[in-house]
Amino acid sequence: MDERARILLKSLIEHYIVDGQPVGSRTLSQYSRLDLSPATIRNVMADLEEHGFIAHRHTSSGRVPTPRGYRLFVDSLLTVQPLDAGESSQMQHALVAEDPRQVITRAAGLLSQLSSFAGVVSTQRRDGGFRHIEFLRLSARRVLLILVSPDGTVHNRMLQVDRDYSPSVLHEAANYINAHYAGVSFEEIRRRLGTELAELRRDISQLMQRAVDAGLDAARDDADKMVIAGSSNFVGIPDFADDMARLKQLFGLFEQRTDLLQLMDASARADGVQIYIGGESELVPMEELSIVIAPYRADGKVVGTLGVIGPTRMAYQRMIPMVDITARLVSAALDQGEM
Repeated sequence: MDERARILLKSLIEHYIVDGQPVGSRTLSQYSRLDLSPATIRNVMADLEEHGFIAHRHTSSGRVPTPRGYRLFVDSLLTVQPLDAGESSQMQHALVAEDPRQVITRAAGLLSQLSSFAGVVSTQRRDGGFRHIEFLRLSARRVLLILVSPDGTVHNRMLQVDRDYSPSVLHEAANYINAHYAGVSFEEIRRRLGTELAELRRDISQLMQRAVDAGLDAARDDADKMVIAGSSNFVGIPDFADDMARLKQLFGLFEQRTDLLQLMDASARADGVQIYIGGESELVPMEELSIVIAPYRADGKVVGTLGVIGPTRMAYQRMIPMVDITARLVSAALDQGEM
């Protein structure tokens, strides 16, 4: 593709993102600021259409971008715009270090508010073990297990026990487990317990087994943890509002979540912001959707992903820094929360 075609494609996509209407050669001539005749522009547009970057919509003489056109645009033609100072300040104040669950919920809402689309945040679906545990005696047959996950999330589990454990024994058991198994996955602990339990005192081994079972339950509870904010915004987006069947499919995607979780998991294995454009990837179940996603971290490890879900006709140059900054702020908040 020569430079003239690149400029015209960039101009067409930028105009379509703003206006939402098929772009004709006369409009493109004015918007691109190239000194080309309408006939020359039509010829270039015909070439772009032949290569699958733009397409006709119905009988209109104008063209619209295709997923392939959007992909070329975001990969090599896009000029990322920094967020204004007001938005950056709003994000920094909203994502302060506190309960990790509140940070995640706030991040989803913030992304939705700033983008006017849907904000999504998911925790990584893996058994990361624990960072710290405590046992607290509640009664002769009840013990409270306090389990802190690697990302700082606190899980409380009530344990029904068959004997009365003194506070000193509970403290000793917690110290032993924290010293020898913190950071090890619960599945790995369970595997090792088969050979190591025989070497432990009976009271410690019983508490340890109960802690592992409770930890695995907590990991399963978080397995499909995803926060989606602003899904109702799609009702007001012309690309979706005029097609009830498309809206139903979209809300089914938000409700079922399996496809979204698969995509979010895939993004956790990549560095930086990833852009998935509907129609080009099996991970995006709707051709009209684009998803801008980035991983976030705690203690240097990826613990989840977040991003914006919107129509393919979105302002990518604004969404990319928005998602990138949010991921960095969430990571910083989680790290501060662990201190």
